[in-house]
Amino acid sequence: MGLLTQILTLPLAPVRGVGWVANRVLEAAEDEYYNPAPVHRELAELERQLLDGEIDEATFDAREDELLDRLDEIRDRRDRGAL
Repeated sequence: MGLLTQILTLPLAPVRGVGWVANRVLEAAEDEYYNPAPVHRELAELERQLLDGEIDEATFDAREDELLDRLDEIRDRRDRGAL
């Protein structure tokens, strides 16, 4: 960028800065949302609850299906991102 371009676009700097921050926040939120570790922890906790008798088999199956679907969603997104 030339000096003239920098001077002319200087009033837009705050807008570009806000856009940059918004992108970083979005990336951090997506990283957290698509992290499989919490889902694995929830599956382990769910199994513990079943073995301890805190939940019944039907509740376990329903919640397990939700968590496994979530893991599939995470894997699909990561596979698409790797392309």
